[in-house]
Amino acid sequence: MFDVEGYILVGGASRRMGRDKAQLVLGGWTFVERIANELSFVASSVSLVGARNDFPSLKNIPDVHEHWGALGGIHAALTAAETDWVVVVACDLPFVTIQLFDHLKNYADDTLDAVVPIQADGRPQPVCALYRRGTCLPEIDNLVAAGEHTPRALLANVRTRYVEFVELCDLPAAEHFFFNVNSPADLKKAQAILPRQ
Repeated sequence: MFDVEGYILVGGASRRMGRDKAQLVLGGWTFVERIANELSFVASSVSLVGARNDFPSLKNIPDVHEHWGALGGIHAALTAAETDWVVVVACDLPFVTIQLFDHLKNYADDTLDAVVPIQADGRPQPVCALYRRGTCLPEIDNLVAAGEHTPRALLANVRTRYVEFVELCDLPAAEHFFFNVNSPADLKKAQAILPRQ
């Protein structure tokens, strides 16, 4: 198995939530702690992307392009990385697991530049995905220069393996992997999901 570095995106504004999503607590752990714990089993290191210092146990990587959204976060992770591949996860996906990361990692090889899961609703999830540094970083530089802000544009321009949900659904708790906590109502749903995991 090859080495990957893990990066948790924590730079969002959390407008709909009304408070910092990275600091939300579920089952006695912050979202960041939950995700970092799962990532630590598959990644050689785990870092945060977004200017902050409230998680002293984790290295923090500042954005290179501020206010550039998820694409900017992916760019910062790839810029900081020393491994050829990185796994990037948004901090508002508290139910990701080692099994999910391991499964996605199995698809990464020299013929690909990105490995991106597809949610049960058919949408790709680019902020819980693997990216190859050597090809994705220069492509993001080109996109930023063109004023593009979306990871979707990156995925269209590199060799992307989309992992269909049917390829993931047999993993434990797969139905919750991509539950995105964006609002207080979502947090209540997440708290209800936790005992059923």
